[in-house]
Amino acid sequence: MSLGLRKTLGMVLPIPALRNPPPVVSLVRLNGVIGHVGPLRNGLTLESLREPLDRAFAPKRLDAVALAINSPGGSPVQSALIAERIRELADEKKVRVLAYIEDVGASGGYWLASAADEILVDSSSVVGSIGVVSAGFGFPALLERLGVERRVETAGERKAMLDPFQPRDQAEVERLRGLLTELHENFKEQVRHRRKGRLKASEEELFSGEFWTGRKAVELGLADGLAHLHSDLRQRFGKKLVLRRTQRPRRWFSWRTAATGMPNDWADALLSAAEERALWARYGL
Repeated sequence: MSLGLRKTLGMVLPIPALRNPPPVVSLVRLNGVIGHVGPLRNGLTLESLREPLDRAFAPKRLDAVALAINSPGGSPVQSALIAERIRELADEKKVRVLAYIEDVGASGGYWLASAADEILVDSSSVVGSIGVVSAGFGFPALLERLGVERRVETAGERKAMLDPFQPRDQAEVERLRGLLTELHENFKEQVRHRRKGRLKASEEELFSGEFWTGRKAVELGLADGLAHLHSDLRQRFGKKLVLRRTQRPRRWFSWRTAATGMPNDWADALLSAAEERALWARYGL
């Protein structure tokens, strides 16, 4: 029966294609170190993820948003900003968020996962590391051996705090530890809030900075179950599931300019790459 005839007869008939629409899930991949990691690498930041996250939550008919997470952590600020944005969109759109940790969801990577309503892991995933670390090097003995004198003038007595070319000052170390403790408390509060009623171990154990396999993380209540993204989504939503993938734009211009830039660009890139490699290596990857 044609649409014109239906109107003529005053009939309202359902359109078969819209009667049982397939489930729709948006997929956002959160891969890599969190934060600004240098000219050759595009780390996970709120700036780089704002548009993909907005597009992921945009469909009017949306059953869930899936986060595929593979991150060793990084900036606590960017971790908090990204997680907060995910929750803002989820609450605004009233959409359930599912996090699937792949190789690693540790430190800031776990912070991102905690923004989800459920956290699913592989039995061999690396999960946890709920802590904060500050690492660096000291060179005062090297300067002395080379006969190099370090000259620093400041306006503000703490401006040169923890200078790697000066001997360690215990008062400055204690001040840094206080800062790290405050950042750690923010992380703990995020986990307490998002995993309320599901944590199954003492805070002393969970918040020690230790990390575990995915199977152990489920036992501790840091994750909700063992599952892989595609098979789990099919089981939840059926074989007719429509999976909408959203991606971050690639920074091809940064690659081009870094390749033809000044030596300082390469030095920054190499240092950034070394720091990133160290983060992954901490979890055996």
